[in-house]
Amino acid sequence: MKKLCILSLAALLLAPLAEAAQLQAGVAKVDITDRTVPVNDPLFAKALVLRDGTTTAAIITVDAVAIGELGRIKTGFLANVRALLQKEFNIPPSNVLVNASHCHGIVCKDYEKLTVQAVRDACRNMVPVKIGAGRGREDRVSENRRLKLKDGSETDVRHAYSVAPDEQVVGIGPMDPEIGLLRLDKQNGQPLAVIYNFAVHPIQTVPSRGNTADITGFASRAIEDALGDGALAIFLQGCCGDINPVQYKDVHNPRDAETLGNLLGLSAVRALRKIQTREDGGLRVINELLPLPRAADMEQRMAAIEAEQTRLLKSLRGTSLNLKTFIPLFVQYNLATNFPSYSSHRYLLDKSLGREDLAKLDAENRANMQRYIQNIHTMEQITRLQANLGLLKMHHAQNVAAGKPTIDVEVVGLRVGDFVLVTFPGELTVEIGLGIKKRAPAPFTFVAGYTNGYIYYAPTAEGRKNKGFAQEDCDCLLAPEWQKLFEEKVTAILKKL
Repeated sequence: MKKLCILSLAALLLAPLAEAAQLQAGVAKVDITDRTVPVNDPLFAKALVLRDGTTTAAIITVDAVAIGELGRIKTGFLANVRALLQKEFNIPPSNVLVNASHCHGIVCKDYEKLTVQAVRDACRNMVPVKIGAGRGREDRVSENRRLKLKDGSETDVRHAYSVAPDEQVVGIGPMDPEIGLLRLDKQNGQPLAVIYNFAVHPIQTVPSRGNTADITGFASRAIEDALGDGALAIFLQGCCGDINPVQYKDVHNPRDAETLGNLLGLSAVRALRKIQTREDGGLRVINELLPLPRAADMEQRMAAIEAEQTRLLKSLRGTSLNLKTFIPLFVQYNLATNFPSYSSHRYLLDKSLGREDLAKLDAENRANMQRYIQNIHTMEQITRLQANLGLLKMHHAQNVAAGKPTIDVEVVGLRVGDFVLVTFPGELTVEIGLGIKKRAPAPFTFVAGYTNGYIYYAPTAEGRKNKGFAQEDCDCLLAPEWQKLFEEKVTAILKKL
């Protein structure tokens, strides 16, 4: 009897520990769409709250371009939301992770209040969950926008300027088709939520040009429709700094994010169905501040761009053609390359009479067209440089105004069972994410940019030195040394997780 009492007491003492180890989760979403403008599809703030008895964490995603700096969400948003969540739910600010999908939709003015409401609703709906990590693949919706040129420089594909001529392009940057997945099921096996991580700029837009959550909004809807029962799909943007939607510059078909989103969503669903969930998952969050060096060479880089613009400007050569005369000539000389100026019999007649009148005319026209085309390519290059020079000037002014040589960023490490995530507040290029995943000790390790703030682009150290001055290299506050410091910090955090 005495032994039985001791065993019963031990069971009672261990019961709270067993209960504390049980992971609980709650999810909710709220509509944050600005409906004062034409709307194609809704934008959401979504919240996933996790609790294992000792740790509580909130993962929040918003269909917005950034957490501060760009778009409607103001810089104080993160601090305000964290303060309210700490006051109301005692969630430590360091355990609140907020990711922007980076779609260019417009959120409503009360986005902050609604975001907190999403977390409040999630906290009210906490249930015990089983979890499982996995990965999917989708290689049909995105492409690297960095183009490697014959002269060793790199440019990029943007709507802000023309693409480099095909004959100058010799390669492209890498891709990451991986979909990182965390599945959360209720105890009865019913899906509760899915986190999916993927790298793509959701800037495809829709034919109506209405307000839209873009590719990732449609992907989330496809996942939620497939899972059913109110399950929530939560998108965490990856390292998409140099990743565009596929055929981003297509001018022959309407730009339709829904098609690409459906491909991404269904590929995620296909992989989710293979994930087995279980209860033995832990929860851990590590949030560390990392000072990164601000760029100190912006004045030299601006001077280099201006010098290159001057050189290109001086290379322009006059020609007798203008746009009105060039276009019909170009069509004419490409339609009939052997006899462009008239029918063949006129050329044969000239030849029989020992004349070269048409041949000389053709040579003159071809030379003028070639010069005109070269001028166009030169002007396009000047335009590319001008757009990115403006970015350099903006960030130089920001760095000067900051008054200190470093910028502090949050690096978060999150582990939920086998699912491991590291975050960064900037636009990481895909090569950074690929490297972190390759070196990570845990097999299901993923990377999210655009999280807990926004510091613009973060290109690789090598890309930052690119003499072609692409957007990623110029829309950047950081010195090249940032990459090594960040990767060392990530390595240390992953070891602790």
